[in-house]
Amino acid sequence: MNNILDVKNLKTHYSSEEGIVKAVDGVSFSIGENQVFGLAGESGCGKSTLIRTIMRLVPKSAKVTADKLQFKEYDLLTVSDQSFREKILWQGISLVPQSAMNALNPVYRVGDQCIEAILAHTDFSKAEATKTVVQMFDAVGLQADLMKAYPHEFSGGMRQRAMLAMSLVLSPELVVMDEPTTGLDVLVQERILRNLKEIREKTKTSAAILLITHDISVIAEMSDRIGIMYAGKLMETADAMELFNEPYHPYTLGLKNAFPNIKALDRELISIPGSPPNLTRTIPGCLFYDRCPFSIDICRYERPEKIEVRPNHFVQCHRTEHVKEFRKLAGEKKTWQFSK
Repeated sequence: MNNILDVKNLKTHYSSEEGIVKAVDGVSFSIGENQVFGLAGESGCGKSTLIRTIMRLVPKSAKVTADKLQFKEYDLLTVSDQSFREKILWQGISLVPQSAMNALNPVYRVGDQCIEAILAHTDFSKAEATKTVVQMFDAVGLQADLMKAYPHEFSGGMRQRAMLAMSLVLSPELVVMDEPTTGLDVLVQERILRNLKEIREKTKTSAAILLITHDISVIAEMSDRIGIMYAGKLMETADAMELFNEPYHPYTLGLKNAFPNIKALDRELISIPGSPPNLTRTIPGCLFYDRCPFSIDICRYERPEKIEVRPNHFVQCHRTEHVKEFRKLAGEKKTWQFSK
């Protein structure tokens, strides 16, 4: 499988009055053709900063470095803004932004907004662009006459589908989706995810997807491969089924227990105590130390290296050899009731 996106040791740091905010701090992953890569983690862990970096949306004051930040043949660190807009944006990488329901221009017809995206990046005539949008509206489950409607005439789910249509009209090779189901009720969420799967089949697109969410159930539904992000770092990365069946990192264990399991509806949900660390602080050890029930002295003073515990399964933890014991204990509420 060829990689669409390669990210190695990506860092995005901001200056603040308190110090340097290490919003993304040494993240590495890759996304292959037609692959859905899910990125999960709590709010504030750096997920949105990561995709803003990829989409060239971080402010000029941000310091971005990487050993590699490559989209196909393009080096995203050095490509000019003009080349990015003309050759990559929408045609190569498209974005379904966070709160996509509110991303449409309220005084501009929805269909015209989609048509404009095509005309700005191709040599299509307006008739050809209109035909393409009609086809994509049909693919996402919207009637063609809704192209003449304004965003306020759409329900939340319809606006979400319109943004999906806009992101796919130019058949991009990578679609970045930032919290695509936030603010929607569970039935609409399920419909959006089902629609997305159907769209990929109908359009026979080979588009890869980078799916960002704090909802681990959405990640489980959609992803081929998953990265668990915490405090600007990827704590664990593995194929989706392997990560859910055999997680290694204590943070992954905590996230998994914080969501309901259809096979154990009587099980009490368990929350992770505390909150993420201040990203301006210099922390010598594991970033999860203060919230981890399994941490020992080395975790406090020495940052764990990324290790490959199984083929293509990477973890940053000192205590992976005790994982079987941790998996059992993590399912007990008393395990997470501790103080340091």
